[in-house]
Amino acid sequence: MSKRLKKELQIMIDEKSGQLFLGDKKKDLRLLMLRPIDIIEFSEFAGANAEDILLWVGKSLGKSVLEKFFYNKDWSQEKLPTKKEVVFGILEALELMGYGHLTGAFKKDHILIKVEDSLSLDEQENIMAKNLCLIYQGIMAGVFDALQIDVDSEEIECVLLGGKHCMFKFDFITEELDDSLIDEDSEETVSGFLSSL
Repeated sequence: MSKRLKKELQIMIDEKSGQLFLGDKKKDLRLLMLRPIDIIEFSEFAGANAEDILLWVGKSLGKSVLEKFFYNKDWSQEKLPTKKEVVFGILEALELMGYGHLTGAFKKDHILIKVEDSLSLDEQENIMAKNLCLIYQGIMAGVFDALQIDVDSEEIECVLLGGKHCMFKFDFITEELDDSLIDEDSEETVSGFLSSL
């Protein structure tokens, strides 16, 4: 990991307010400490609207993290290879923030994000823990949205439903990747990728 990223991910404390910040306070990336059970209890309270709310919260978090690390960045001018590297950097940052071990693979018409040791494992006996997966899906959707990569998302494997890990698929809406950007470490299909892990 780069020295810059380690510095960016240090937690700072404002002694006067008692507020935690990720990185330099001037970025205003404030931290709110929530246990997985807090999110589960919120989703129970929200009822039928919980899915949309949690996806929106995750998406807001993803956008915020990206915008705080790259303030005033115009992503419309950046090429896809740069955006791909940013995605991998954000996965590493999320891992350092305690979201589990996150890896990704770019394919011709989709992106796969794998999460091992997800937050939902702490509450796997609670049927509502599935709502924590929506936070992950929303965070990555927010990152792609901020990077101006148009995708549709879905969870295709879940550790809470008997999978080895959680896996999210983000289908490109308007484009396909150039062959030079495709991760060659696995087959071109989702099932091929899953079996190689």
